[in-house]
Amino acid sequence: MTHTRHLRMATAALVGIALIAALVWALLPAPVLVDLVAARRAPMQVIVSAEGIARIRETWTVTAPVTGNVMRSPVQVGDEVVARETVVALIEPAEPAFLDARARRLAEAAVAEAQAAIHVAEANLVRAETELSHLEAEVERYRKLSERGTLPATTLLDAQQAVASAKALRDAAQADLELKRATQQRMEAQLSGPEVPIVDAPPAQCCTELKAPRSGVVLNVTDLNARLVQAGSPLVTVGDPADLEIRVDLLSSDAVGVVRGTGAFIDRWGGEGVLEAEVRQVEPSAFTRVSALGIEEQRVPLVLDVLTPLEQRKGLGDQYRVFVNLVTWEEEDVLQVPQSALFRSAGEWALFVEEEGCAALRQVDVGRMTGDWAQILSGLSAGERVVAYPGSAIETGTRLEPRNLDEGQGQDMEGA
Repeated sequence: MTHTRHLRMATAALVGIALIAALVWALLPAPVLVDLVAARRAPMQVIVSAEGIARIRETWTVTAPVTGNVMRSPVQVGDEVVARETVVALIEPAEPAFLDARARRLAEAAVAEAQAAIHVAEANLVRAETELSHLEAEVERYRKLSERGTLPATTLLDAQQAVASAKALRDAAQADLELKRATQQRMEAQLSGPEVPIVDAPPAQCCTELKAPRSGVVLNVTDLNARLVQAGSPLVTVGDPADLEIRVDLLSSDAVGVVRGTGAFIDRWGGEGVLEAEVRQVEPSAFTRVSALGIEEQRVPLVLDVLTPLEQRKGLGDQYRVFVNLVTWEEEDVLQVPQSALFRSAGEWALFVEEEGCAALRQVDVGRMTGDWAQILSGLSAGERVVAYPGSAIETGTRLEPRNLDEGQGQDMEGA
């Protein structure tokens, strides 16, 4: 009886203990479903992304050396040209401008004045020639008399001197007549207008040929049609499409970490694969640009050299848009966690670490960040599991139940 009674009391005690444990377990808060991700050591890159424009490194613009009429362009956009051989533009002399009524009357009066001066010069020439003929006849008569001995030699010498002076006067009158005729031609030229062409010669004889300064293709023709151009006006632009570079206008805050030689890769350029590039120049001065949201941004121009061979980037041309990723920092072995696990606590970076199934608040020192991952400098070890996307229901001591550890890790790894 005593043994039976003791057995019953032990059974009742065990049942009581079980009921108390069940009650305590029922009163405890339920575990929170979370995504747990293990801190990892892996390569890490800090990438700055921006849109860029592909452009030909060196373009050559052919300009008009003189003012004149440029003829219809002998080349079109896309035509191949050879340096110092292909004619890219032809310029002929410009036609004179129209004369207003006053200018025409002045020009006509000048022509009449020139014609009158010619008549005077012609009369002076006739008089000089007549005088010369008279003196030459006298010299001939004096010579005969001198040969007979009936005329002093000095008289013959005076007559010959007079003839020489008369010849000089005749030559001067002839030159003056030619001068007056040239003046008339100059005055008549002032009456010429566009309705009266001055020169009617083929282009090969009257035009200036402009040839391509370098081999390549025609990138731009200012105007295909014939027209009047001023000296210095651009006519044709020539360049080599194979010699490309990339220009990127980067935010000044991002450009601080970019230096000459910074590596980059280009995607979304329209072709297959990723193109390699390298920063050649970072301009020292920024400029202001208003974004699509109306925000003023300070942008720094960058110029990149394309390293990928031409055969692997066929189709990429001048002024094409590309997407540039600049690698501003990289390390091969970096302790990192998803950025979704980090939050601010008491002004410091913190996260929740899983310890024996419960959440433990841990403050950490954070270094560089990428789009999905953050570098941990101290406060955490590789392999420790942290809570991704911690909610307000999690605090120190909260029991944790992983949703799917492998799935959570896979999502974060894919995002990286």
